[in-house]
Amino acid sequence: MTLSLRRKLTIIPLLLYWPAIFILSHIPIPRLVRRAGVSDKILHFLIFLILSFLLWFAVSPNRKVNWRKITVWVVFLVMAGYGAVDEWLQSYVGRSADIMDFSSDMAGLLTGLILFSFFTFWPAFLVVTGIAIFLLTNLTRVNPADLLPRTNALFHLSAYAIFTVLWIQCISRWLIKTPRLKGLIVTLVIPTGLLLAVKLFSAFFGRYFNVRDVIISAAAIASVVVIYYITSLLQYRKSKIKM
Repeated sequence: MTLSLRRKLTIIPLLLYWPAIFILSHIPIPRLVRRAGVSDKILHFLIFLILSFLLWFAVSPNRKVNWRKITVWVVFLVMAGYGAVDEWLQSYVGRSADIMDFSSDMAGLLTGLILFSFFTFWPAFLVVTGIAIFLLTNLTRVNPADLLPRTNALFHLSAYAIFTVLWIQCISRWLIKTPRLKGLIVTLVIPTGLLLAVKLFSAFFGRYFNVRDVIISAAAIASVVVIYYITSLLQYRKSKIKM
């Protein structure tokens, strides 16, 4: 059976992501993570938000959450059960079971399911990616650029590029019917708005503000938009030639 694109984007990552987070939660916390001062509650929230996205849309790729259907409650119970067992098992591997960690897990799960009751796959993917970018950027007390400069640069480059691709995917039907200049502005507004919101939040709360990160992120956004419009123009000219 051939998997649809949506299933490929959820089932395959789910099969990698779920075992990975289980393993990582049952090994000693890496020294680098301790040095970075990572907020574990935010991390738990984000991990379960992403897991809820992957699991829900792997099960129901074309549907929003319907709280009257049993599917959503099965997903909820499976993830809640996993969260509880995961915390309990940590007490056997030299880590502590923490009710606040479990509460953060459930907050991420419920946030995801509530979001997915409003958004279908692509908009949900966009929103979860935006939340992930926002939280990961403000997850540590230490500037990631000081600890892992290349990884930090790669994160900003790839994260904002992916977000921009998802945004274009969400509005692709609208863009076809829209004048190019107006479409260009709209494709830039949301990714740029996210970048500004993330960095202004960091600056307002006295966290690190790295101009290099802004430049890399803006370059990623611009590159995706330029590639999209060049591709669209080439396709348009090709269709004209055929006519």
